[in-house]
Amino acid sequence: MENLSFITGVIGNVISILVFASPVGTLKRVVRKRSVGEFKAIPYVCTLLSTCLWSFYGLLKPGGLLVLTVNAAGASLEAIYVAFFLLYSPKHARIKLGKLVMALNVVLFGGIVAVTLLAVRGQQLRLTVIGVMCAGMTLGMYASPLAAMKTVVDTKSVEYMPFSLSFFLFLNGGTWSIYAVLVRDLYIGVPNCIGFLLGSAQLILYMVYKSKSKTKNKAGEEKKEGGSELMVDAEMQTNDDQHEQLQGRDKKMVSLLKEKSITKPAVDGRKSLNKIAKSLSMSVCELRSDWFLQMKSTEAD
Repeated sequence: MENLSFITGVIGNVISILVFASPVGTLKRVVRKRSVGEFKAIPYVCTLLSTCLWSFYGLLKPGGLLVLTVNAAGASLEAIYVAFFLLYSPKHARIKLGKLVMALNVVLFGGIVAVTLLAVRGQQLRLTVIGVMCAGMTLGMYASPLAAMKTVVDTKSVEYMPFSLSFFLFLNGGTWSIYAVLVRDLYIGVPNCIGFLLGSAQLILYMVYKSKSKTKNKAGEEKKEGGSELMVDAEMQTNDDQHEQLQGRDKKMVSLLKEKSITKPAVDGRKSLNKIAKSLSMSVCELRSDWFLQMKSTEAD
């Protein structure tokens, strides 16, 4: 039984560390942009408090080495995340975040440790006090995806509920539930059993709405493509109309030119040539006399 519980605890350690390491992608974006943007630090601060409490519980509990190791690793990762948020947040946000970290992770956690060690008598009572607090924090962690589940039902899309996170929460809750049954630890078992059920519900929702999300996206793409085709057809029709208008305008211009050429009086080319030749063959006196005779005839008329 001890060997089985140890193996299950090791598997739980690996899965939990993967869950704790899931925000590394977010951290990379923060470092690359040198700004936290719209990301919130409160979940990391609360998870830091939770892992610190579980680490303390693992120290108090006999045979709680696996609980201590996984939560100590998680606390270290969460402390790094919070430190980067403090580094890359604006000045006013950095001050608020610093106050929150001091209030929860220093004052509150230090007060819980001090009161438990100094005021609470008996090992079992101490485990009960810290175990109840840890169970409550873990329930809050597992209940946080409920908002995402509501969004999935409302939008009928799994866009806002990543499969990998839901899958690892499902595995994490299931593994630690088995571990809790093997070591008979109620404080580990209750929250992780509820987390296992919530993870199962998330996976069921994902399977139900995944196909609907694909159908919705496909319909949106077809609608977009159909709209593009209609725009292309309309543009082609417009071009054809413009081409027909231009052809009609050209035909009108050609017909107008023909009409002008028909109505313009024709010029007798032979008379014009004879007149030019006659003018060139006359002398100066003849030209003057010819001009004089033309003037006389004009006056007589």
